[in-house]
Parts: sequence; C-alpha cells; structure tokens
Amino acid sequence: MVVMTTVSMISFAQLEAKKVSVVPNEISTFSGDLSKGEKVDDLSWASTSSNACFPGTQNKKFRGNHVLYQFEIPPYSEVTIKLIPKDKKANFSLYGYQVGTTNFSTPPNLSSCVSCEADHKWDYPKKGKTQDHTRSIFFNSIKNPYNIFIGVAGADGLSSGEFTVEIDLKSKVDESDKQEKLKIYSAESVKGKTLAYAGDLSDGTRVYDLSWAANSSVACFPGTQNTKFNGNHVLYVTEIPPHSKMKITVIPENKGDNMSIYAYQDGTTSKAYPPNLNSCVSCEAEHKWDYPKKGKKQDHTRTVELNAINNPYRVVIGVAGADGLAEGKFRIQIQVTDY
Repeated sequence: MVVMTTVSMISFAQLEAKKVSVVPNEISTFSGDLSKGEKVDDLSWASTSSNACFPGTQNKKFRGNHVLYQFEIPPYSEVTIKLIPKDKKANFSLYGYQVGTTNFSTPPNLSSCVSCEADHKWDYPKKGKTQDHTRSIFFNSIKNPYNIFIGVAGADGLSSGEFTVEIDLKSKVDESDKQEKLKIYSAESVKGKTLAYAGDLSDGTRVYDLSWAANSSVACFPGTQNTKFNGNHVLYVTEIPPHSKMKITVIPENKGDNMSIYAYQDGTTSKAYPPNLNSCVSCEAEHKWDYPKKGKKQDHTRTVELNAINNPYRVVIGVAGADGLAEGKFRIQIQVTDY
C-alpha cells in the first residue's frame, strides 16, 4: 500500500528540513523539486571521520541544489529510502544521516552523526550490478528511535528537476507475532574430528526481530540481507577450545532449498540467544550471494569459520531459511582443527 504523506516546513540554521510523515510497515511517498532547495558550498562536513558520508573526491556529485527532509525512525526498525528523478537523464544524488531525536543539526553544521549513507552515479561499472537513474540508502535502529535526515542533491551543479522519494519503513511486528520459544540443540565438537548432525527447518521457529544481527556490537549481517534469514531458525550450541579453528557447514538435502547460516561466539557462561543478543565476541554469516564474486563459486552449501586463541568460547550456530523457508532437511558439519 502506498500512502501519500503531508509535508510541513520546519526551519533550522543552514539548510531547511521539511518534516515528512512516515507510516510504519507501509511505503510512504512524496514529491519535490531541486529548484526549492539551495546549494551547500561547504561540503567538508561529509568527509569528516565523525560523519563519513561521502569522500571529498565525490563532492561534484553534490554541487547542485540540496533539498532536505526529516522524519523519525522508531526502535527496532529498518528503512529503505529511494529517490526517483522524473527525468531519467537527470543526474541526482542522495544522502541521509541518523542522529538522536533531540538533534536537528543540518549541513554544513553537522559535526557528527550516528551513521551517514550516500548513493550517487558510479564512476565505473560494478561487477554483477547495474545502476539506473534511481538512488537508494538504508538505515536501521535497535533499542532507540532516531531522527533521519534525507538530502536530495543535484550533481554537477544541477539546480532544478522534479523527483519522488519513497520511504519503506519496516518496524517491529505487533503482538500478534510474538516470538515463539527457540529450538536449541546441543552439538558436540571434538578437535581433530568432523562431526555431523541431521536437522530440519520444520523443527525450528521464525525469529521475527532480526535487528540484533545488524547491531555494531554483533555485526553478523546487515539489515539489507534480512530476507536471507526470515524463515525458520534451528540453533545448535557447542564450544570451541583454545588455539582452535572451527569450520561449520550446512548442507541442504534438497539442493533447491535456499538456506543461510550464522554462528557467533561469546563467553562459556553466556545464555544469550537471538533476538536478545546484545553483543558477542564475533559473528559470521553466509547466505546466497546477490551477485557473482570474482574467482569464486557458490553452490547450495553455506560455510562459516570461527577461531579461538587463548580462551574457549561458547558457539551458537543458526541454520535459517531464506525468503520465508520454513521446512527442509539438512546436515550440519562441525570441524575443529588446530589454530
């Protein structure tokens, strides 16, 4: 469902931001024109380490007029922002930044932010990807709400041109989708051996809130890859001894079943599991690639690797269905060798 939003003006120092109303779990859209904006002569804010939005070498992609919008993202949410110029030949750029709900700083007086993303016309082709006239950026939130500011900018001095912005805000599911109790199995691991265990996604449960995985203190997989993990999850718990490497592979019985795998290590006394995993020592994940990787091939299997140096760790392994996959037999192999 597409919801037409109302736009009201709020003024701040430097650029003016137009506040937009965004409806969670729907696509909100509004239109604009670069002619309503203004140029930002000082773009040095974007390349500072506390913003890291785009490097100074790309400033020409943002030398035209800027139009700024603002909305709030609630906790446990993710948002994709898409810019669609009316003229497919017009060269537009898009940026956005995330700050606290009491922070209304705008360029060029943006001293720091939680995160900043930008998308502009590529300088050269990217293997396995194509780019059209649209631009897109992504943000997520965990436990706190944030202000999101969106900047639509003209490249190479472009100062006019109509456009549409689509905001796809996905927020935490309601009480009708309460998290079921996770199915957790114990799996032995022995250094110098490869042990295998049989499983089926139908024995698992769905993890509705995947925001833990994109948390910087977990850093397992980004929110843009949540569809690769939105089916059932089956969890296994094992331990990696000191001075060891652990290789974990999931092998679907049906080669057509799209499964993903993740594994994280934390203290041996930890009892934390998704979606209530706030931090870990390390987390690795593998899923079906979005595009080919040079010199590499991928089949239906998925593999992650962990290591331990001076201490043992608890290892939690998750086998997940992609694109809502809720059933499918698999075999999981755990190999432990010297580090």
